[in-house]
Amino acid sequence: MIQIHTYDSYEDLSKHAAQLVSDQIRMKPDSVLGLATGSSPVGLYKELIRMHQEEDLDFANVTSFNLDEYLGLNPEHAQSYRTFMNQNLFDHINIEIVRTHVPSGIAEDIAAMALSYEKAIHNAGGIDLQILGIGSDGHIAFNEPGSALDSRTRVVDLEEQTIRDNARFFESIDDVPRQAITMGVGTILEAREIILVANGEGKSAAVSDAVQGDVSTQCTASALQNHSKITFILDKAAAARLNI
Repeated sequence: MIQIHTYDSYEDLSKHAAQLVSDQIRMKPDSVLGLATGSSPVGLYKELIRMHQEEDLDFANVTSFNLDEYLGLNPEHAQSYRTFMNQNLFDHINIEIVRTHVPSGIAEDIAAMALSYEKAIHNAGGIDLQILGIGSDGHIAFNEPGSALDSRTRVVDLEEQTIRDNARFFESIDDVPRQAITMGVGTILEAREIILVANGEGKSAAVSDAVQGDVSTQCTASALQNHSKITFILDKAAAARLNI
């Protein structure tokens, strides 16, 4: 069952989401976190940085696994998700960089890398708390419509909608990679706890489908209805179509 928390502003929802992450780390200093990229979690990460700097939130023993990476982008590329995480979180906290994991978009054997990523999550003890955003078409990570709900880490083709949505981060839509490597829906659902953050009217239809629609491969976020500990943290615009 999905719990839903709504807030008046993006700043408020980000603070609440960060508090849940902080609570997890303080309860279990060696927590394994699943991390997301994109615009939705940026405020959450800013608040975690503040908590580290002003409230002594300690990341020294935390391990992290990111959801995805563009295929073909090296870690130093300005739009790689490794660069995103370094700039928006890792460079500003005391996490050990060797404990941070982002799928490789340039591995010689991508299939083998995907298997090793799954194994690394397993060997770390599994993900304690997974942070998610949601795409405008209801996807989580890069599990586009049609993705199997028991899927594992793999290469996926990006839908045109996703390419258009992500074009704002690139100089041109032609520069947006057409493929990515992503944790699967099945991988995500194995996290012990999940929080999904979403803001803005543009996410309201996807949020409604995820929470109130049928569980379907056409909205991979709908699979979260079957998770035992899942919280949607929304602003009022993203929650506008919910019957709450």
